[in-house]
Amino acid sequence: MEAIHAVDDAGTSNPRDLAARELAPLAATIDRDGLYPEGFMRTLGDHGLYNRHTAAGGHDFAGAIDAMAEVSRICMSTGFCHWCHDALTWYLDNAEEAATRDKWLEPVASGRLLGGTGLSNGMKNVAAIEELKIRARRVEGGYLANGTLPWVSNLASHHVFAAVFLEPDSERRVMALIDCAQTGFSLKQCAEFIALEGSGTYACHFEDVFIPDDQVISHDAAAFLPRIRAGFVLLQMGMPLGVIEACIEIMEDMSRTHAHVNAFLDEQPDNLRTELEDLRGAVNALAAEVASGSDDRLFRDVLQVRERASVLSLRASQAAMLHAGARGYLADSAVQRKLRESYFVAIVTPAIKHIRKELARLEAA
Repeated sequence: MEAIHAVDDAGTSNPRDLAARELAPLAATIDRDGLYPEGFMRTLGDHGLYNRHTAAGGHDFAGAIDAMAEVSRICMSTGFCHWCHDALTWYLDNAEEAATRDKWLEPVASGRLLGGTGLSNGMKNVAAIEELKIRARRVEGGYLANGTLPWVSNLASHHVFAAVFLEPDSERRVMALIDCAQTGFSLKQCAEFIALEGSGTYACHFEDVFIPDDQVISHDAAAFLPRIRAGFVLLQMGMPLGVIEACIEIMEDMSRTHAHVNAFLDEQPDNLRTELEDLRGAVNALAAEVASGSDDRLFRDVLQVRERASVLSLRASQAAMLHAGARGYLADSAVQRKLRESYFVAIVTPAIKHIRKELARLEAA
């Protein structure tokens, strides 16, 4: 797919300005027509916004989350794609196989090569929620993979993503990068979604797909995933922070004309903003820790913050809808879009129920 627009040489790396100038005009089309904003995704890379949380970028998780929040404030479908790509970059930055890291990290971190995370199935498998859906057997120089992953996002025919598969002979879990252009691999269009339709989400089919050793991230994903899990989850916080901010701004805007009646609603923008800033402070504190590892204490703290964000997103979007009233039902209204986006915050891996299951396990340990 060709870029939607050329990069403006006079452009800024300020994520808010970038999103307002180049993403906002596309938001309704992304949501209603399922446009995948590949041009804007590449522009984010051109401005260095995928590299902040890597070793080369100084492991600036707070900066990476802030950038994603600005994108999600305008369009969380694109914010989700942003997270998918950031997560992939995080995996490659931590890849145990040097050949894989050396070959793939720079083109992904620069945005020249776009890709998705593909780890929903792997994370759920580690949490004993579902079986691994891809099987692979060891062959000379790599693995031969078969199976289907039902939903992987931020993909196109020339993108890459990471996945975890089971090697039945050894019962090992292996994590590797998959090139969507590889022989035997195919993308199948998913059913139409009520939100996040412009996220490049497909079912991924493997039929004797050869995965060479220089695409293997870890030959022991069961040990690797716990080390990168805190970063994986914390990076998601850009989505709820952006959605909540947008909902508060909607409420504040409505107060100019409807404060006399909206004052009787339970949720008010000032209270929600106080909670948002408290949540942002907790995220920034954890952002300073996740690069160094992911012990159970840190992971528990990250999960607790992530759960708070899901609940606050739902509250804020419902409040925005009530404050907007009938205007929120307009087909091109940002209000109803934020309501639908907030539900995705609450169900994307790890969903609220997944988080609470993990917190119960950690408490029992």
